[in-house]
Amino acid sequence: MRTFSILRTLGVALGLALGASLVAAQPAAGRPIRLVVPLPAGTATDLAARVLGQQMSVALGQPVVVDNKPGANGVIGTMEVVRAAPDGLTLLLGSQSPIASNVALVKNLSYDPRKDFTPINGFGETMHVLMVRPDHPAKSLADFIAYAKQRPGKVSVGTTTSSVNIQIATLNKLGGLELLPVPYKGIPATLTDVIGGTLDASMVDLANALAQAKSGRLRPLAVTSLKRNPLVPDWPAIAETLPGFDFPSWVALVGPANMPRELAQKLNESVAVAMKHPEVVEKLAGIGMSPMPMTTAQFTTFLDKEVVKWVRLAREANVQPE
Repeated sequence: MRTFSILRTLGVALGLALGASLVAAQPAAGRPIRLVVPLPAGTATDLAARVLGQQMSVALGQPVVVDNKPGANGVIGTMEVVRAAPDGLTLLLGSQSPIASNVALVKNLSYDPRKDFTPINGFGETMHVLMVRPDHPAKSLADFIAYAKQRPGKVSVGTTTSSVNIQIATLNKLGGLELLPVPYKGIPATLTDVIGGTLDASMVDLANALAQAKSGRLRPLAVTSLKRNPLVPDWPAIAETLPGFDFPSWVALVGPANMPRELAQKLNESVAVAMKHPEVVEKLAGIGMSPMPMTTAQFTTFLDKEVVKWVRLAREANVQPE
């Protein structure tokens, strides 16, 4: 009888442990997952979130709702995730700015991406494009540099994130320029002002750049990645004129710190499945992105390296936190 009692106790304990593990591996069943995007609707990150959310909903069997929370270089939306319970119901799909480069550019940043996130998975890799109005006198990046050199401190460029600020500062350093960065909450607003003549130029995510170029409302001068993008092979890279300029962009999924490992793994797998879906690959290509799958361990290492990289790039461009 005593042996049976011990076995029964062990069985109950094992069942409880197994049940807890299963619960930890799945966001609360039936409850919607809030996918916070710290940028306005219509940005590349927002479009990517809607592609990902749809497929994650299918994979996990529960609703995924995209919630745009822009402002303060992405800090407002990011802090909602940092403060959330680590139950998988509040996640952040963000770019390199809130997840990495804000460390270098936001003074007294209220979170540390290396401590306050649970890394889940990469999602999409892309780039920015320097764009001007079709009637702008600069027909190439070399023309734009010459135009800006003749007007130091007067050529305005719209900026939307900390990483774009570093891009413009690096353009200034490598090109010997004094471009005037003008901050905005999101790229759609910069597009309006470039088209309207309030701004001379803007750094535009590839998704919006493709749409603007196709409509003829704006003209691309160059892309921020080291090499040309196969989607737009006729668009030169800034590095072809200013060697060493290399600023790819990415979006990735993170959660609050201290999420159970099994839960982070479950979410990682749902993203990995989504990125293998032909429809997702096609939709990502349509917004100028290519899949960027990683394991949780790989993404953790990637995140650490990105933070170090952006701190170095800010230092090299003489950019101070604000």
